[in-house]
Amino acid sequence: MINTIYRLSSPRRFEIDFEDLSFSDNCIVRPTHLSICNADQRYYQGTRDAKVLKEKLPMALIHEGVGEVVYDKSGTFKAGDKVVMIPNIPTAYDEIIAENYRESSKFCASSTDGFMQEFVDISKERLVKLPDGINLDVAAFTEIVSVSVHAISRFDSIAHKRRDIIGVWGDGNLAFITSLFLKNMFPQTKVCVFGISREKLYDFSFVDETYLTTEIPSGLKIDHAFECVGANGSPVAIEQIIEYIHPEGTIAIMGVSEYPVPINTRMILEKGLRMFGTSRSGKADFEKTIKLYEEYPHIVSYLTHIIGKVVEVNSYADISASFELDTRKAFGKTIMHWNI
Repeated sequence: MINTIYRLSSPRRFEIDFEDLSFSDNCIVRPTHLSICNADQRYYQGTRDAKVLKEKLPMALIHEGVGEVVYDKSGTFKAGDKVVMIPNIPTAYDEIIAENYRESSKFCASSTDGFMQEFVDISKERLVKLPDGINLDVAAFTEIVSVSVHAISRFDSIAHKRRDIIGVWGDGNLAFITSLFLKNMFPQTKVCVFGISREKLYDFSFVDETYLTTEIPSGLKIDHAFECVGANGSPVAIEQIIEYIHPEGTIAIMGVSEYPVPINTRMILEKGLRMFGTSRSGKADFEKTIKLYEEYPHIVSYLTHIIGKVVEVNSYADISASFELDTRKAFGKTIMHWNI
């Protein structure tokens, strides 16, 4: 069986490759809905370090996606089952380190080909069945949702139990998802979101309070915080969190920055703060996310608000057009209906 793979060969340039696909012990999945992530854009636009681009390209992009099962020798899934594909691929067992933090693990669209393929050859252990009738445009970005669920689960095991007020810094997709799940997983906690765009903050209607980072009340204090800013905004966000957090609070760092970020260690020591990083997710996080979709169906409805653009990808030319459209969006996720 011949499989068609669409790889980024250099910034803004895709190429088509053909490879033999054998019916092995893995499952064969036909991708149907793919979601473009900021990490994909960093490759597409060539904003990653030149050395990194040289090492990784050519490579098929996209690590957020769902599809239909075409073949499963084990019988775990039936042909036509809708599944979410897990991009993290552990290659070794470790009883201490989670699969998404093991140096030996592979990750689609980073250290191995992503889901921009006609068919994906994938282990049944890297698939989770989706609930019947779920909005597949939302399900397409379950990966980033599972990252938030993973961060909140780690927070729950690390942070002290005084959780009267939790602050979320950021007004983009990651902040939206994280604050939405915080509010549902900890309904008695007051969730406050801090951002730089008043217009974007209007979308956070499910939280208790929103503040512009330039208009934070002087007497406001929070028990814990999630930093969902990343990039050049990380230093200011982290500095504000350290200023407004109570002693012995916990700070989750979720925003990705390409460059080192200075941190006020004096105040971290003085306040006795805990700070932990969180990245990617594992199968348990995907399974928990799907259960939360089913337990709180209104969550899926809220997540439709961050669907920015939906593009029908019927040809090779539509791929570049989708990525170019995504570069111009102000907010939300670009979803590709993968029809090629």
